[in-house]
Amino acid sequence: MHNVTVAFAVLLVMLLSYFFGWFNGSFMVSHFIIRDDVRKHGSGNAGLTNFYRTYGAKYALLVIACDMGKTVAACLLGSFFFRCLGWDGTLGTLLAGLGCELGHIFPVFYGLRGGKGILSGGTVAIMIDWRVAVVVWGGFLLLTILTRYVSLGSLWSGASFPFITWYCYPNPVIVMLG
Repeated sequence: MHNVTVAFAVLLVMLLSYFFGWFNGSFMVSHFIIRDDVRKHGSGNAGLTNFYRTYGAKYALLVIACDMGKTVAACLLGSFFFRCLGWDGTLGTLLAGLGCELGHIFPVFYGLRGGKGILSGGTVAIMIDWRVAVVVWGGFLLLTILTRYVSLGSLWSGASFPFITWYCYPNPVIVMLG
């Protein structure tokens, strides 16, 4: 029965968080406030970088607040749910962050055309552990500033996230589920 409970908890947290990920700040702000579709401009991506390059800084903070807010809400929900089951909330945070990230990148209602997940993934790093956030965000900022390529910084973030998380939590399932 315990394996069924774990599988159900994981599936429920990831599914609910996937729904949170659908609320793409770039798309929402461009569609409801600017009355345009950010995906019709620039790179065609519904992310913060394309939004900023297309519309400027005027509404960029609103996009940041939306994307970070939905990720924080999903991570808090996952952590709360896992703690209610008597488990460590960090695994719930990680699974919820992953679900939200997938919903952000591949939103069903937007034809699987979302953002690249840089901001939402970086928010998950903040929610997991400050050490993870320092490595992920520090590398992202350093590479982006030095090379002026946001994509290179995002590659670092995506590649370093699982390694630094594993370093901080070497055996997460055993430690967190007990």
